[in-house]
Amino acid sequence: MASSKKNQTFLFYIPVALMMLWTVFPLYWTLNTSLKPEGDVVQRTIQYIPHNITLENYINAWKDVGFDTYFGNSIFVSIFTVLLTTLVSLLAGYALGRYQFKGKNVFMLILLMTQFIPRSMLIIPLFVIFSKLGLISNPLSLILIYSTVQIPFAAILMSGFISNIPKELEESASIDGAKQYQVLFKVILPLLLPGIVATSINIFVYAWNEFLLALMLTNNQAKFTLPVGLSFMMGEFNVNYGALAAGSIIALIPSIILFAIAQKQLVNGMGGAVKG
Repeated sequence: MASSKKNQTFLFYIPVALMMLWTVFPLYWTLNTSLKPEGDVVQRTIQYIPHNITLENYINAWKDVGFDTYFGNSIFVSIFTVLLTTLVSLLAGYALGRYQFKGKNVFMLILLMTQFIPRSMLIIPLFVIFSKLGLISNPLSLILIYSTVQIPFAAILMSGFISNIPKELEESASIDGAKQYQVLFKVILPLLLPGIVATSINIFVYAWNEFLLALMLTNNQAKFTLPVGLSFMMGEFNVNYGALAAGSIIALIPSIILFAIAQKQLVNGMGGAVKG
């Protein structure tokens, strides 16, 4: 019995602890750096706990570096990407989850294959297209690209969620006189809420963190998103590590709040996707 407990500790708790340490320590070190004065950040003696805690780096990043503008741009792009992608993927997922048609499996395979296309391959053609449309440094270009990239995978996720909802519920609503759109919005949507939340968070995190496409399609500093703004804080000869760390923590906050609020729906939604 004692040997079994030792084996359990060795096989479960130690790997989990190492994984947690590997994951959490960089975040802790970023937070630690963001709370130190500049002099403490660059000194040779390592401080695992900040001695002189200050919020100066956060104030500097937010007011002087321009994080308030970057933050607003990222919120705008992410929210509208979520709205557009969720609406389109919901309708596409309903069609994929409820109807059988010729070539459906091939179509879904093509949707899935689009996720394996390297984003770097898209940069030049997208830049040419949006340049001719006059949408360089326009948030609309990022919203359209992010939605295009995310819709295939989100539609497949939605189809999995919808497949788990009994079709008899729709048939009963139709017999009671409900029209197709009423069935979708009054019967399917309430049951699909965990799946919508899980999909929306996945879309939001992608749009919030995406860097490469935002960098290539934005050349106006007033239109930078947070990842692009962070990259421009690293100069050729000087890096303000404290402000950079503070900016990274600021960029992390919305994702943490989202996961904290929607944790239950997210777990239920991802479970539904696996079943589907």
